[in-house]
Amino acid sequence: MHSAIATLMNEHRVIEKVLGALEATATQAHGGAEVPRARVAELAEFFAGFADRCHHGKEEDLLFRRLVERGLPAEEGPVAVMLSEHEAGREHVRALAALGRGTGPLSPAERDALVAHADGYVPLLAHHIMKEDRVLYPMALTTLSTEDLDDLDRRYVEFEEGIMGAGEHARLHALAERIIAAAPAAASASAAAACELCCGCP
Repeated sequence: MHSAIATLMNEHRVIEKVLGALEATATQAHGGAEVPRARVAELAEFFAGFADRCHHGKEEDLLFRRLVERGLPAEEGPVAVMLSEHEAGREHVRALAALGRGTGPLSPAERDALVAHADGYVPLLAHHIMKEDRVLYPMALTTLSTEDLDDLDRRYVEFEEGIMGAGEHARLHALAERIIAAAPAAASASAAAACELCCGCP
């Protein structure tokens, strides 16, 4: 598999682990246990920064545009579906961020909101990832030339350095490690292993 696609798939594995932490946090809240507001803020920060700005940013600004240039329709089909799901996910992340910006312990109503948005976001993003891994990315490998994929690889690096900023990718990986380590139910594999799989960040 070309590294331009492997990079995105490996980022999916990190996102899935933090989705697991969100799900575990929502389960804790649903049971009536106190959930630190700072944990909600960190979850929102990860999903906004890594899942959306970094990962979805590379897809929307680079991969999807290249697929459209090579003949895939932009207004219907897989690219249109993925873009719609990105936007639906952003609504949940904005709501989680709003919860994280509050003060004091989460109120019962805020715990209910956390559970509701987790219940919407986790399956949405999990199924979205599955469709990209199984449908869109294989389509990209057959649609794009080796030259296209090599160019995307280079542009990913430029995107992370120029759009995200130097060191931001590694900082978000460190944030993922903290979130997973603090989750009520830890994922089966370590956060460090997930980050190494993604890009080998120190």
